[in-house]
Amino acid sequence: IPHLGAGAVERVISAFRSVSGDEGVSVGSAVREQHGRDESVHRCRPPDVVVFPRSVEEVSALAKICHHHQLPMIPFGTGTGLEGGVGALKGGVCFSLRRMDQVLDLHQEDFDVTVEPGVTRKGLNSYLRDTGLWFPVDPGADASLCGMAATSASGTNAVRYGTMRENVLNLEVVLADGTVLHTAGKGRRPRKTSASYNLTNLFVGSEGTLGIITKVTLRLYGIPESMVSAVCSFPSVQSAVDSTVQILQAGVAIARIEFLDDVMINACNRFNNLSYEVTPTPFLEFHGSSKSMQEQVSITEEITRDNGGSDFAWAEDEETRGRLWKARHDAWYAALALRPGCKAYSTDVCVPISRLPQIIVETKEDLIRNNITGPIAGHVGDGNFHCLIVLDPNDPDEVQRVHSFTERLARRALAMDGTCTGEHGIGLEKRALLREEVGPLAIEVMLGLKATPGKVL
Repeated sequence: IPHLGAGAVERVISAFRSVSGDEGVSVGSAVREQHGRDESVHRCRPPDVVVFPRSVEEVSALAKICHHHQLPMIPFGTGTGLEGGVGALKGGVCFSLRRMDQVLDLHQEDFDVTVEPGVTRKGLNSYLRDTGLWFPVDPGADASLCGMAATSASGTNAVRYGTMRENVLNLEVVLADGTVLHTAGKGRRPRKTSASYNLTNLFVGSEGTLGIITKVTLRLYGIPESMVSAVCSFPSVQSAVDSTVQILQAGVAIARIEFLDDVMINACNRFNNLSYEVTPTPFLEFHGSSKSMQEQVSITEEITRDNGGSDFAWAEDEETRGRLWKARHDAWYAALALRPGCKAYSTDVCVPISRLPQIIVETKEDLIRNNITGPIAGHVGDGNFHCLIVLDPNDPDEVQRVHSFTERLARRALAMDGTCTGEHGIGLEKRALLREEVGPLAIEVMLGLKATPGKVL
């Protein structure tokens, strides 16, 4: 902790231990390094201290100590982020929240639940298993639900169920000075409200810059009567993405519609021992009653046929569906396996869906022209797609080519009225792009918000 003298450091660590006990404070290098990185390409930036609070009271007391000594605070959930957001750029104190792992206040009849930061997406759905309810927002990783709120995460189900932004009803947040805020009022969980500022959504997507989220109240859904998945291959990227846009424009209430290009399908086949045709391929899923699904499926089949798509390969039982979606969720690792020993970086642009065919075709041409390994996978129902770029971080020429490509891709999305990040967040690399996206005045307003109350994280 550079700006404190040795005596002051001892006093701060002693104060932390008086709050969280000896086992709740670590200065060991292995623990600090474990908390200085996520799953991104960014190098490890370890904090000076890691604390493991067990309650909101402890988080508040620890934050007050940090605030008094002007120490940066970094919240840490599961470390599954992709933008380097947990890196301690200026040292400071990492709040590892995994010991706060309670599911609280499940209201089955109201379709909502409150959870602490140590509860993950899979953990919550396992807890809900016998209730007939589930939480559908699915970023692939088994991430902390409070972390998902902090980054406004989404994933494969967002086209039907929305992102975290649409599914968070209330948050408990510890502000930088240790004050505890309930963004919608303590214990409140209405399905809608028009009471003043939407503070809840101010904190959703704030990436730990405004406070530490210690509880999230979530909207739940009934598990659909039936679910069925399908795979369909297309002769070209254009025809596959055109189909997606037309399916959505036809009003089909599709639950997931994911696109994998030929490079990605090839990687998934090799990694998961599958044998899908190596062509641009959407994975689709339908949820609903048997009757409603028949209608959805027949409209979708008609549209895909008109665009030159193959017949659907169906996955109806849970095990086959599980295999299909595991292949999609393993895309990151499948891409890495294309070049063993290399690192992966995922882009995350999102555009209005009518612009999707154009941006994917242009991006694919750009990848080929610049000799970049970048299989494409995306939540095309939202206009959001990822290039999973595999690169050798020790090759300066390749690093530079990839950097230039990602800047071009982001600006291509901005020129089409889109965003540089659909679900991963700004993190370390996109701050200049954020300024281009929202303009200097919006940045000024954000900085003003961040400066209230007191000195913020």
